[in-house]
Amino acid sequence: MLSKSDLKQRVCHAIDAQRDDIISIGDTILRNPETGFNEHKTTRLVLDEFEKLGLPSESGLAVTGVKSRLTSGRKGPTVAILGELDSLVVSEHPLADPITGAAHACGHNAQIAGLVGAARALKVSGVISELSGEVVFLAVPAEEFIEIEDRKARRASNELEFLLGKSELVAKNHFDDIDMAMMIHTIADSKTRSILVDSSNGAVIKRVKFKGRAAHAGAIPQLGINALNAATIALMSIGLQRETFWEKDTIRIHPIITKGGDAVSVVPSEVCVETFIRGASTAAILDANEKVNRCLRAGAMAVGAEVEIETIPGYLPQINNPEMGSLFGENVDMLFGPGQFASGGHRTSSTDMGDIAHLMPVIHPYVLGAKGLIHGETWQIDDSENAYVSPAKLLAMTVIDLLYDGAEQAQRILKNYVAPMSKSDYLEYQRRLFSTETYLAEP
Repeated sequence: MLSKSDLKQRVCHAIDAQRDDIISIGDTILRNPETGFNEHKTTRLVLDEFEKLGLPSESGLAVTGVKSRLTSGRKGPTVAILGELDSLVVSEHPLADPITGAAHACGHNAQIAGLVGAARALKVSGVISELSGEVVFLAVPAEEFIEIEDRKARRASNELEFLLGKSELVAKNHFDDIDMAMMIHTIADSKTRSILVDSSNGAVIKRVKFKGRAAHAGAIPQLGINALNAATIALMSIGLQRETFWEKDTIRIHPIITKGGDAVSVVPSEVCVETFIRGASTAAILDANEKVNRCLRAGAMAVGAEVEIETIPGYLPQINNPEMGSLFGENVDMLFGPGQFASGGHRTSSTDMGDIAHLMPVIHPYVLGAKGLIHGETWQIDDSENAYVSPAKLLAMTVIDLLYDGAEQAQRILKNYVAPMSKSDYLEYQRRLFSTETYLAEP
């Protein structure tokens, strides 16, 4: 039996031999960005790569997801490596699609390059035959919560139940045969090559419509009901809630007005607002959600308007498994040298990997490989080696740690793990969040 060190050297050598192909995959996706549930070109690329490796694959999962499997031939747990297919919409980005405005301003293209690179390494090197269990390679759609109207239309036609990729995959049973999961995200703002926080915020999504009464804004505003004034009061009230939130809950509420009226000369009769409500725990998110609902009702009541409040489940808070994280960190040290892995702390951004973290052990580390502002026009991959190639090595090396020697490490982690939610509890929680409430103006 070869040592773990020997197996890790094998996969790293296999990845180095395919370095240019892995970088080409990341760059090809970068130049062909697609938004969530529309990632058809990217899906085709992933399928083609799995077919070249002779890996059996399923496609069309949660519309565009792809799932492939590599079996060791020995009994053991199933470890999933995930990569996200979708992009954002950042029309100002220099590589944005000129028609859709889609742009990879977050680094998901690097995730798919790392996913495919790890699959190649574990298969081509023959390392899988030295392990116990299975590895699933899962390319998932729609991590970014954008284009909500399109997704709601898909939900209305029963094409989707949930509006994010991982929750939809859970609902469609595509995580049922997976025991633990991991993925890597590119980062720009790090003093070390890799970081793994303890946790990050979850979120619910609010879509709000204030309805007033139109009237001539100059001649007879007294006869109108100003929906923009209702929204303004509501947003001010939300801001004044700040002191009611505990610092440990890291609440973030960041609304935008998506419709402010129809014409300057008309009292605004319909004003639309969208916001995320983010927090470090589900209890904190639900508490903040109720306070926001109060503020929205208060704004409408103050001017005699009507308000329609739609709540949509978003992301559950992320929880990284410390034992898996420790194995990953040792591989960072092995690849980059001591002092290049930082762990601990909390991030206030959100990811639907948090949904999976409530069902099984997961890690979602970050690897340095970009520069600029994430989700902005200046974001770009500036280190192809670290963004595309190193994640493939780190993922494959961590799979070896987990499934080596009868999958001893994976079995130990699973034995000690207590899921925050069962699958049925998770789905009930998410389904319960979907709601639309209308508060009518007083007579």
